[in-house]
Amino acid sequence: MSSPPLIEMRDIVKVYPNGVVANDGVHFTVEPGEIHALVGENGAGKTTLMKILYGLESPTQGEIRLRGRPVHFRSPLDAIAHGIGMVHQNFMLIPSFTVAENIVLGQEPRHRMLVDREAALQITRELSQQYGLRVEAEAVVDSVPVGMRQRVEILKTLYRGAEILILDEPTAVLTPQETQELFQAIRALVAQGKTVIFITHKLREVKEISDRVTVMRNGRVMGTLPTAQATTDQLARMMVGRDVLLTVEKPPAQPGEPVLEVRDLTYVSETGRTMLRDVRFTVRAGEILGVAGVEGNGQTELVEVLTGLRPATGGSARVRGREILNATPRQVRLSGVAHIPEDRLNNGLALTATINENLIVDRYFRPPFLRGLFIDSQVVQEHGVRLIQAFDIRAPGGDVPVASLSGGNMQKVIVAREFSAEPVLLIAAQPTRGIDVGATEFIRRQLVEKRSGGTAVLLISADLAEVMSLSDRLVVMYEGQITGVFPQVDRVSEEELGLYMLGLRRQTPEEMEAYL
Repeated sequence: MSSPPLIEMRDIVKVYPNGVVANDGVHFTVEPGEIHALVGENGAGKTTLMKILYGLESPTQGEIRLRGRPVHFRSPLDAIAHGIGMVHQNFMLIPSFTVAENIVLGQEPRHRMLVDREAALQITRELSQQYGLRVEAEAVVDSVPVGMRQRVEILKTLYRGAEILILDEPTAVLTPQETQELFQAIRALVAQGKTVIFITHKLREVKEISDRVTVMRNGRVMGTLPTAQATTDQLARMMVGRDVLLTVEKPPAQPGEPVLEVRDLTYVSETGRTMLRDVRFTVRAGEILGVAGVEGNGQTELVEVLTGLRPATGGSARVRGREILNATPRQVRLSGVAHIPEDRLNNGLALTATINENLIVDRYFRPPFLRGLFIDSQVVQEHGVRLIQAFDIRAPGGDVPVASLSGGNMQKVIVAREFSAEPVLLIAAQPTRGIDVGATEFIRRQLVEKRSGGTAVLLISADLAEVMSLSDRLVVMYEGQITGVFPQVDRVSEEELGLYMLGLRRQTPEEMEAYL
């Protein structure tokens, strides 16, 4: 008689009070000692399913079995007690605490009723050595690289006795080198008897790291198969329900005149920290200049300074010869600049407003939308119909609130508004973050079409594969500075770029100046 699966989730249904069905009769099994990838578009239900397994959510109906026995988790504490740990995409660490303090938090070793700090350091060092997860026990978390924070999170779960690890988008902010280190650590954990559930949308990583893969779509399981027997095209088709182009086809760039010229740009934050230091680059008409880098190295500040959301401390940024630094966001837009913000919920959309209203927020004050003192509702309606169709926004109509849309369709609303402004410069910050494969394919294609039509595009993305596939030229940012310029993206590897992203390699000013 064969032994039961390690985990068996039977007919899981999750219906939220607003009527949204996140899981619809899901059956999901995990065998002991395997790396099981769970993939699907945004909103497919995979994270909800794992939250149920980890005790963060309760199923509306269905059963969970662990080693053949029914279990019911009322909270993560119940799941942890049964050997299940979860590492969330957004790290749950206290920045001002040391690595060791974060790992033992809540289960601190004590000596005479006081926290034994030396014991905590020793525990951390032993865990680090045992599982091959390199960390600096005494370092303050706020000062360590993103990859080490990821390892701290994993060690936290292992310290609490986890035999089953759920990793939610664990490589989202890692460099290629850090990703490979993580994969080595995952394989080492499995070799020591652990089991890993790996949630991701990066199909190349699914092929590299997993033994089996389960694909979800619209709250249901589309299938589970051995990874070795699956192709990335097949997995994408299962995720989306149609064929998807995973590679970006783009004709050779034909760069024209400089559109954006940034020189010696400096920004010092309100706390006195220098976030941008002597940044220099040029974006020409008809090209995509990509900005690569680990998040938190000045990319956000660069975009916000260029779009009028933050004041610059020094330097200049000219669009077709016109200075835009320290102008208002409206003045920047009137200079011919469009902006896809990285935070669509806070900076890109008015969630309670309709799709039609969001599509004119940057132009309602001028014709043809403004007729005399009033907005022409008929023109607004026709404008919305045209853009909803052109940009494939899936919605009942333009009068529904943006908040009712999926993440991918919210992003399409922003793209439709910014592209239809006919900008001379498009600043796209994380344009495909958190959206599904189908919407990602659409937006990437639109970016290439805009560039081929003569628009200058400044692309900032934490997804190195994305920035490499879309960019004609590429710069790397590290600690607020440009550390490398690459005029031919196809002649540089992800691994080499990763060295620049980690600050381990840097070009001389003379080398960079030749390509800027």
